[in-house]
Amino acid sequence: MKYVYDLHKTMLARNLILIYEGEFTQEITKSVLAMAERNMDSMGEESSIKRKVFNVMVECLQNIVKHSDEYNPLTEKRHTAIFMIGKHDEEYIITSGNPIKNENVDGLRERLERINGLDKEGLKTLYKEIIKNTALSDKGGAGLGFVDMARKSGQKLEYDFEKMNDRYSFFSLKTTISRSTTGE
Repeated sequence: MKYVYDLHKTMLARNLILIYEGEFTQEITKSVLAMAERNMDSMGEESSIKRKVFNVMVECLQNIVKHSDEYNPLTEKRHTAIFMIGKHDEEYIITSGNPIKNENVDGLRERLERINGLDKEGLKTLYKEIIKNTALSDKGGAGLGFVDMARKSGQKLEYDFEKMNDRYSFFSLKTTISRSTTGE
């Protein structure tokens, strides 16, 4: 039972507001969003900051639902992943992680590096280019999610790929959103 207290201490130390680990569906996504929104409301967060955080959360959760590859050695359930949101003095940190096939790592890394290499205007141009020139993929997206997350946060997307086995890697993504309203 000590692990419960250890987890509690970790959540407090890292200022984590919400953690969800498990299968992600549209219904679970709605519940996670509602809980986070209620939490920000109870803290009296400014509406402009709430909108940014909410938008990034939606993109992050949709990414998990649409694009995580099937992998769970214990249950083989789809969309088993983790989502966390934390609040520090001047920022919200939204973190997610999900398994992807190793064959998809290089392409995803290239997309993220391209996005991180762009400034505000470059992101805006890429966003418009994707909308204009890209059809929806078979999983329902046009590749806009990461671009939109970078635009809304105004910061680089942090990511990592941890090899799980010969077929899968665990993709972790961290997006930071400043609570400062200066420069908007």
